[in-house]
This record gives sequence, structure tokens and C-alpha cells, in this order.
Amino acid sequence: MTKKAPTTVGEIMSRDCFRVSGSTSVATLVTGLTLHRLPGAPVVDDHDRLIGFISGQDILGKLLDSAYHGGQPALVRELMREEVLTVTPDKSIVDLAQEMLGNKPKIYPVVDEHRLLGIVTRRDILNAIASMRGSL
Repeated sequence: MTKKAPTTVGEIMSRDCFRVSGSTSVATLVTGLTLHRLPGAPVVDDHDRLIGFISGQDILGKLLDSAYHGGQPALVRELMREEVLTVTPDKSIVDLAQEMLGNKPKIYPVVDEHRLLGIVTRRDILNAIASMRGSL
């Protein structure tokens, strides 16, 4: 029996994903992004509700400034974006792939009623599309 190719985000998302809170230091964030090889991370409250997103691009200037001037790195809440593009687990992989063709994020938080369920990356989408085509 052949395995059916995934068709929805929920089938390919990473459920146990790296996330941070608003009170996380930028230094801790950078360590986590590096360890998990991610371009950014969802920001959640104490109940795992999505409250923002922060990327390496969001913090690069602050890191340069603190390294050059010797200041303290900021907290995530000071630099995060509160407007976040999200997807639901039932979204079609093909639909999300089409949305990613423009200058869209490389990583999307997957949510259900504002609660973070996981993340899906451009790499996840590429692998899913390739498996749909039978090239993997």
C-alpha cells in the first residue's frame, strides 16, 4: 500500500516548535533560533496564545547596537511584530504554497482560535509538494 501524500498544513506542521514569550531576552532568542535553525519564532502568552512573531531580521539592528555600544539586549516584547500572518491546520498545502510565492514569511504559526498549535516552514511546503509529485 502506498502512502498518501499530505494535503493540509496540519499533516506537515511541526507541533513541538520553538516559541518564546514577550519576556524572553534577545540573547536567549538568538540561541534558540540558532539551535533550531529557524528564521524566527512565534511569541506566546502564558496560555500559549499567539501574541506576536519575531525574526532574525527584527533583532539584527538591536544586536548590532548593543554589541557596538555595550548596551543590554532588548526583550522580545520590545521588538516583536504583533501583526502576524498565520494559517490554520486545515489550510491546503497548495494554497499556502501559492501564497508563499510573493514576499511572504518563510515560517507561519499554525493556530486554532489564536492558540499556537505549531509552525509550518517553506521547507515543509517544498517537501510536501515534492512528495505530491512523487519525486521524493
